[in-house]
Amino acid sequence: MDTDGTGTHNAPPGPVPAPTGSVPPLPRPAAPPRPSYAPAPPSHPPAEAAARSAAVSLDDWLRTPRRAEAPGVWGYGHVPRPPEKPDGVPHRQLFVGVLISVFVGTLVWTLWRNGYIPYRLVPLKLFTPGDWWYAGSFGGPRTQEAARAVVVYEALLFGLLVYVCARLGNWAELFRRHVARRGQPFRAAATAAGGALALLLVWQDILPVARPVLIVVAWIAGGELFQSQNTVNVIYVLISVGVLWPFARLGEWRALVARYAGARATTGPGAGAGSGAAVADGAAHPDAEAAAPSPAEWPELRAAGQRDAAETLAAEARAGGMNDVDCARLRRAWSVAAARPERIAAFTEAVLRKGAAACPHPSGDRDLPQRTARHDLLTGQVRIGSCADDPHNPYERRGSGVALEPALLGTSLLAVGPPGAGKSGRLVRPLVESLALQALAGQAAVVAVCAAGTPLGPDSAYDVVIKIGDPASPHDLDLYGGTTDPDEAAAVLAEGLAGDVGTVDGRRAASALAQLIGPYRAAHGHFPAVPVLRELLDGDPAALTGLRAALTAADDRAMLRELDARARQAGGAGDPGPLLSDRLALLDRPAFAEFFATGARTRVFSLRSLEGLPVRVRIELPERAHAEASRLLARLVLAQFTAVAAARTDRSLFICLVLDDATHTLTPETVRGVRRLRSVNAGAVLALRTIDDVAEGLHTALLGAVGCCMAFSGVTTWDGKRFAEVWGKEWVETREVAQHTVFADQPFTRAVHALRKLVTGKAVTTDAVTVRQVERERWSASELAYEVPAGHAVLSLRTVAGDHAPPLLVDLRG
Repeated sequence: MDTDGTGTHNAPPGPVPAPTGSVPPLPRPAAPPRPSYAPAPPSHPPAEAAARSAAVSLDDWLRTPRRAEAPGVWGYGHVPRPPEKPDGVPHRQLFVGVLISVFVGTLVWTLWRNGYIPYRLVPLKLFTPGDWWYAGSFGGPRTQEAARAVVVYEALLFGLLVYVCARLGNWAELFRRHVARRGQPFRAAATAAGGALALLLVWQDILPVARPVLIVVAWIAGGELFQSQNTVNVIYVLISVGVLWPFARLGEWRALVARYAGARATTGPGAGAGSGAAVADGAAHPDAEAAAPSPAEWPELRAAGQRDAAETLAAEARAGGMNDVDCARLRRAWSVAAARPERIAAFTEAVLRKGAAACPHPSGDRDLPQRTARHDLLTGQVRIGSCADDPHNPYERRGSGVALEPALLGTSLLAVGPPGAGKSGRLVRPLVESLALQALAGQAAVVAVCAAGTPLGPDSAYDVVIKIGDPASPHDLDLYGGTTDPDEAAAVLAEGLAGDVGTVDGRRAASALAQLIGPYRAAHGHFPAVPVLRELLDGDPAALTGLRAALTAADDRAMLRELDARARQAGGAGDPGPLLSDRLALLDRPAFAEFFATGARTRVFSLRSLEGLPVRVRIELPERAHAEASRLLARLVLAQFTAVAAARTDRSLFICLVLDDATHTLTPETVRGVRRLRSVNAGAVLALRTIDDVAEGLHTALLGAVGCCMAFSGVTTWDGKRFAEVWGKEWVETREVAQHTVFADQPFTRAVHALRKLVTGKAVTTDAVTVRQVERERWSASELAYEVPAGHAVLSLRTVAGDHAPPLLVDLRG
């Protein structure tokens, strides 16, 4: 059961196996589990690495919410952006409005207090006895009750005046913009200062608050209440609290005090490194029983009755012996076992025996030697950057993280950018790293094809490393893809050799190869090596005679007919043999003498291993010394990958091919194969310097075959035009402002306009605004070529399920 859940439940445990006649990868010591559950900091730059060195506990990592609002959103800890608000009042207008409202309010209150506002007491007289007032409209209070009523009346009107001035002056917006946005503790300090000033003005009787309250209390409870000094002190305290209460609400004093109290509690005695375990045990909080169970306690195992296994894994998590790869791998293993109840006992036995190391990857590795990006193995995401704060991006996506995952890579990704734009370092390496981590968790398999020297991680991060042309390469590449069917092998090999030649019929090329490699396999038990196949294609008499003699001795008439058919077609007008021989000569070089061997050799690796193994493969091509051979091999690997992906019967593993440079590797057949990948749980990442590196007739088909497109900074306008056509147009609202000169009819108005023109030097005009809906390109060719900043890219996404995201400007540096 140690292999359950890692995608190898149909294979024996041990190193990654290869097809018959091949050797497993070189043995390596298993990497120790990472004590931290956060992604390892990148090796560059040092400042960024130091900033990310802080780790989080496994419990916190599992508890962190993950929200996937749209395709490509980095879900780990994502907080949705607040709804967009319309453009606020400009700062100058806001301050001027506040000052004017304060000035008007002060003026009105001064006129009121000094009696300059007529009939100011008329509303009060309507609700009070008439004998309280002197006769006449301007008569003042006659009795002491009337004088007290005037005090309360003025206090109510003062409150109404303050409310009106605050609404008209937009005081709330001023507070939100210049106080609340600065956060704590500035917000609390500013409101505390305002509360202290208000309290001072109240007790200085400048603000009508204290006396009206005392009068109302006397009316309700009677004047005898004030004979007790303690009662008076309580009333004064209540008045002070009432004055400070609005400021406390605005300043969020209670939340600030609670936060500092919680910080002191966590840093006090008994708190520290063991707090995570205390939380898991339910002893850190008094209401822990009401809280949701920690995912680090493996509640799914407890619910299924596997309490001992859950306790073992929980103890490993508390002790720091489990990392994020272990957690993802064991979760997948449990899901596989739960779907097959007869294997639950084996899973439990493996966990009790090995703990977090149970159900290992065939290589025994539990982590990568180094990480350069942020990964979330629970969702399979890798963060590649963040959405720029740009008008091209939707408001709700600005500032959010951008991540890629198998659900997106399943539609394949095309990345185009000039050399130095960051395709390898900021896209290819994080993706390969993420897929390698998912392979360790038993969720994926990855094949990375790159030029020799491309920094895609150390060799120890891969199960199979193939360095074509390097005698020290631990593995070799099977040109025939690991198949035993001559027709299938011929079709794939023909695609790699001559798929990019438009004048050669691919079916005739495949037939020509099948007429040679089929008889050779029947005679010798294996496919021919490169030199032998080249001799057969050239029609070498000795090679053909020997092959015919072997078939005659075996009395294999069917294969003799194949050989005779090849002899009849050789030398004809449309014979693809000479072209195939010339292309094969690129591999029949002294530098490749130790490669592409067949027969009893045991160092050959085949992509057929991707059918059920979470294998990590890196293929390095000698692009500098043998550019044409490298392109041929890359084209062959792509053809083999699409064939293997389509022929899989077990599609539980996501398999992905990453081509760091797909120049001249795409053919009509491989483009059709890439289109079919999304239906077989597979995907391809294709990086190009320019779309012109693909045959012109395939531009439309390629852009339609991939679901995700990425244009890096520095693309040409020709490439930008193709992306603009793919991304289409959208309806936008435009505002057109036209200025018209104002012609006055009255002499005085004309004189004023003439004086204004003399002072400003401009004629008096009026603006005519026209608002309408127009259809515009989401990104134009010139914008892609000249307005994408360095270190950025425009990325459009589409999932296998059909969800899509519009093209987003992504900052790849953060």
